Amino acid sequence: MRVIPTAIPDILIIEPKVFGDARGFFFESFNQRAFNEATGLDVQFVQDNHSRSAKGVLRGLHYQIEHPQGKLVRVVQGAVFDVAVDIRKSSPTFGKWVGVELTAENFRQVWVPPGFAHGFLVLSESADFLYKTTEYYAPQYDRGILWNDGDIGIVWPFDSEPLLSDKDKNTKRLKAAEVFD
Repeated sequence: MRVIPTAIPDILIIEPKVFGDARGFFFESFNQRAFNEATGLDVQFVQDNHSRSAKGVLRGLHYQIEHPQGKLVRVVQGAVFDVAVDIRKSSPTFGKWVGVELTAENFRQVWVPPGFAHGFLVLSESADFLYKTTEYYAPQYDRGILWNDGDIGIVWPFDSEPLLSDKDKNTKRLKAAEVFD
């Protein structure tokens, strides 16, 4: 496995070693020991989630203010533009974002640590998105930040207006949101 740093050092791109030939491919999608050794992290995942979304769906920017979740995310069908925003007030990268294209073909994964808001935009006709979390989902602590907050300035690769849930249409801007110290 190869770990690629991003502009925000806590966010990591993980590229697994893929063995492929004319018959198809094989790769280890997760190995706790290899992940810990390659990243220098010591995290424990407690929940796996799987979502399917149509082209143009934008989900996010989501986080839990209590029991914050670290996420290891990947795409198994289709393509997404995956985004993480640093919402830790004490961080030198507070309010900054990283975006990475994840596809079924590039096998990339992204580590989004606790203290970040997370979201993605579906680029393909549909996408199956998988993510492991370090904390259980706790709806009472679920929060969101507006996907198009000008203070953050995410450059989403749109070709039309995104499809949003009512929840995501009504989230707060970063300056009004609950964030981490």
